[in-house]
Amino acid sequence: MKSMIKWGIVGAGNIAHSFSKDLALVEGGKLISVASRSLEKAQNFANEYGAPNAYGSYEELYNSNTVDIIYLATPHTSHADLSIAAMKAGNAVLCEKPMGVNKAEVEKMVSVAKESNVFLMEALWSRFNPTIVKVKELVDNGTIGDIGYLHSDFAFYALDRDEKGRLLNPELAGGSLLDIGIYPIFLAYVLLGKPKDIKASANFYKTGVEMQCSMIFNYENAQAILYSGLNSNSEKKSEIAGSKGTVFIHPRWHETIGYTLEKDGESISTEVGKRGKGYVHEIEEVHNCLNHGKKESDLWSHQNSLDLIEIMDSVREMTGIVFPFE
Repeated sequence: MKSMIKWGIVGAGNIAHSFSKDLALVEGGKLISVASRSLEKAQNFANEYGAPNAYGSYEELYNSNTVDIIYLATPHTSHADLSIAAMKAGNAVLCEKPMGVNKAEVEKMVSVAKESNVFLMEALWSRFNPTIVKVKELVDNGTIGDIGYLHSDFAFYALDRDEKGRLLNPELAGGSLLDIGIYPIFLAYVLLGKPKDIKASANFYKTGVEMQCSMIFNYENAQAILYSGLNSNSEKKSEIAGSKGTVFIHPRWHETIGYTLEKDGESISTEVGKRGKGYVHEIEEVHNCLNHGKKESDLWSHQNSLDLIEIMDSVREMTGIVFPFE
């Protein structure tokens, strides 16, 4: 019988709560330790999810020898430093997306993972969503023929949020691109690979962060039209059109439960479903990797994370998205 995988969580914000609720649904894994910069916050979080250990500093958790893997759920700007410190202390890490703010950070993280001989994965949960796994199969096996067009968007209104919060604060690498633009970019990448050519345009908010970004990815025989934004909602339905048919991923596509296939004059909707909010599938992939002694996932590898951040760096360069700390 496989041993119980003991989890630690760094950061006790909203996403850590969602993750912990889903972790409780997964056999073979248990939340053991929680760390926050506030001991009281860590203790309250630990009590809520039945974790026996709470720490008022991240270093205490890293050096506690209580866990098999740490889920890092802090803002983007701290991902690289905190992941590196955790890995140097011998911990496996699941780091919330984006893994780093730029490619230099991600390269360093991957390098430290290899030097420390520990597991590292970017928590790009949509990659493990059962519908998206199925849609990738349909594309890869030629069900819709050769892809000619992909459209994906992700936007919600956030300009009424706290300007010191992570979305609108340039010091926290705010803006739509790294937070939600990563999803449409990921979909184009996972289905079509790296584009040979990128065009992009962005508009900026008064705090200095980019508030909307449109992108065209050009491939040999296909184009992807992608969008992210914080100044309006969008439909959040993705379309992948090929020479033989079209697949629509139902909204909100990044956490979807189904898709529609249009082919040969027929339209068939399939509900694939998901467990919990959807983090279950990502957690199961981590467990599978750890139980088989893998240091990275085959489904979302270190190279995939490097490719993704390289694409985002290109979009940033083209649109002038720069953060004050860079």
